[in-house]
Amino acid sequence: MTKKKKEQLGKGLRALLGNIEKGDKPVSKARKEKVVESLSKSIAEVDIKKISPNPFQPRIEFDKTELLELAQSIKTLGIIQPITLRYLGKEEYQIISGERRWRASKLAGLKKVPAYIRIADDQGLLEMALVENIQRSNLNALEVAISYQRLIDECDLQHDELAQRVGKERSTVTNYIRLLKLPPDIQSALKSQDISMGHAKALLSVSDKSKQLYFFKKILKEKLSVRNAEKLVKQAKAGANKSKKKKADKMHPEVKKIRDRLSLHFGSKIDIKRSNAGKGKIMIHFNSDDQFNDIIDSMMD
Repeated sequence: MTKKKKEQLGKGLRALLGNIEKGDKPVSKARKEKVVESLSKSIAEVDIKKISPNPFQPRIEFDKTELLELAQSIKTLGIIQPITLRYLGKEEYQIISGERRWRASKLAGLKKVPAYIRIADDQGLLEMALVENIQRSNLNALEVAISYQRLIDECDLQHDELAQRVGKERSTVTNYIRLLKLPPDIQSALKSQDISMGHAKALLSVSDKSKQLYFFKKILKEKLSVRNAEKLVKQAKAGANKSKKKKADKMHPEVKKIRDRLSLHFGSKIDIKRSNAGKGKIMIHFNSDDQFNDIIDSMMD
């Protein structure tokens, strides 16, 4: 792009954005839509000092070595993919996506960077940033899961709506979000890619956290493939179910009836352990403080 064309583009950009700022009256929807449409088709050269980071950036860690490598590439080839900015007014901009390229450009000593300009409110900014990062960046599975969860929490989206935004099946979105229920050790390994999304899905099929960690350590120690990890978990679950069935069969029919009546009364799972000598214990399970309080109230009645 010649210097003259860059100057003309700069003037055109100022004119377009000036239409948004001009006057005290609110900008009409038609005018704003026209400006946004024009901006979406243009790449502007923006002063790097006029750009600030995105507070909603889903990627919070930037590898220093990779940044230096990208900076060297930018010195040689320039920025191949423009960054995307939100116009704040008075020639100030905020990053929607491309913070890594922006940081590397600063290291490379660039004065200006090529950018697409967008106009959006904060929620729109967040949604655009997360969706674009999910679709275009090489995020690991955990970062994708966090981005999905933030879209749900901060943009008030349902799973179906989120799936439409990111162009994925609803089941895919749900599977990613479930990763956030794994213990921290497993999430950390997933983030560092010591295990894959397939390994994590196999571990998620186990409800008990301690067993998840047991299988996780076995996967790492034996360097199991996803297929072998799935097989390991499946065999263990089959053995556990068989053992439970045997124990259940040994329970006296009258004790079973009492267990079922207690379960119905408290609205919770009940376990009864009883020896042939008549000794034992009754265990009442609960999943929340509310359920716990309900059980206590029932016992006090």
